[in-house]
Amino acid sequence: MEAAILVVVLFFVLFVAAGVYATAKAVGAAKRGVDRTVAQARRTVEDTTLKARQLALPGAAGEVAQLRLSLRTSLRATQETLRAAAPDDASLGEALSLFDRLSTHGRELDAELKRLESEPDKSRVTARLPELRERTERIVHSADSLRWAAQDRAHRFADDDLGDLTGQIQMEAGALRHWTPTGTAAGTPAGGDAGPAEAADAAGPDPARAKPAGPDASRPDAGEAGAQEAPRTPPALTAREPRLRTGFPWEKTRRPESTT
Repeated sequence: MEAAILVVVLFFVLFVAAGVYATAKAVGAAKRGVDRTVAQARRTVEDTTLKARQLALPGAAGEVAQLRLSLRTSLRATQETLRAAAPDDASLGEALSLFDRLSTHGRELDAELKRLESEPDKSRVTARLPELRERTERIVHSADSLRWAAQDRAHRFADDDLGDLTGQIQMEAGALRHWTPTGTAAGTPAGGDAGPAEAADAAGPDPARAKPAGPDASRPDAGEAGAQEAPRTPPALTAREPRLRTGFPWEKTRRPESTT
């Protein structure tokens, strides 16, 4: 009795632990989903604000917004391309490591540009712009190079795979058409064999069939007798037994006709 109670208590504890674990996993997944949604919404709002500032603010302030927008757009596009292609291509691991280091420089530059947006001294902003513009162009160029290389690599693999697949399909199509004759001999109909007469003519005169030369060869009616000789007829083809005929799955079964 005590053992049964102990087993019931143990099962209850395991059930509660499993429920707590499942609840914690669900809460964690929901929290991560909410965080991703919030981060995406924040990025969308910031990008929209930067586009508006780029168009609305003249001078250095508008250029700062334009630099931030181009930097964020290039880094985000490269990150999405590399992470989407990395599971299918292990060679992109080094590219991802390099991009992580590049992203660190990009975040630092974006933070500097963001601080300049609230800088009241416009002359300081104007003085910093050439150096910040040069850094932005270097980071954007590096990110674009990684993204374009990954895209070209994916396209090359797709083209190679398609070429191999096309060759295999052509070989399989040729194997499926194994009944097609590869060529016909001269004087032989395509798709059929030469008859007995043609085979005998091609092989040459049969010594056993040749008539011996004698007095009959000089008879005037010998040529007419040979011309009037009955032609040989090829053997008739034997029809297939109807009861041995096997049908195909796509053929409909005919009902026997009524004799009444």
